[in-house]
Amino acid sequence: MDQNQNKIGSLDGSDIATLAGGCFWCLEAVFSEMEGVHNVTSGYTGGSTINPSYEDVSTGKTGHAESVQIEFDPRIISFEEILKIFFTMHNPTTMNRQGFDVGSQYRSAIFHHSDEQKKIALSVIRRLDSEKIWGDPIVTEVTPFEHFYKAEDYHQGYYEHNQQKPYCQFVINPKVAKLRKEYYDRLKKPSS
Repeated sequence: MDQNQNKIGSLDGSDIATLAGGCFWCLEAVFSEMEGVHNVTSGYTGGSTINPSYEDVSTGKTGHAESVQIEFDPRIISFEEILKIFFTMHNPTTMNRQGFDVGSQYRSAIFHHSDEQKKIALSVIRRLDSEKIWGDPIVTEVTPFEHFYKAEDYHQGYYEHNQQKPYCQFVINPKVAKLRKEYYDRLKKPSS
């Protein structure tokens, strides 16, 4: 797969969502468990630096956000359902931060791949804002997708391979537990 291509309408019927909501390790861990999700890749998007490294993005000067690209089957899980999970798993009301992770690289963003994705994203945000779930307005940016740069290999599957690390135990574990509780019936079934 060319990491900079938009895969909407691929031959296998899969679709792509590109989201940023704090540390990409958290989003990757959550979406990897969802039924209908084929692949989740951690990377960088939304900035101007070509082929940035983690160290580049960490400076906050590249314009990129830590993000994930989610390849999914829209017949099993819709883009709207992905956004509902996205908004459940991070705080979309804090500008350029998630918990102790601070900087534009941790912003909340939806990088839409089509006019339909943009329409759905804006509709979901309006609905959630009107329900006043968080008490503060949602600051998630909705921006056209341009380029996605895959993060270094050690970032891929980070939670799966590092569950004993403090960040995984104290930050990611609660998100995964929340997902498993709230979306139990939508999780991938164990292989027999």
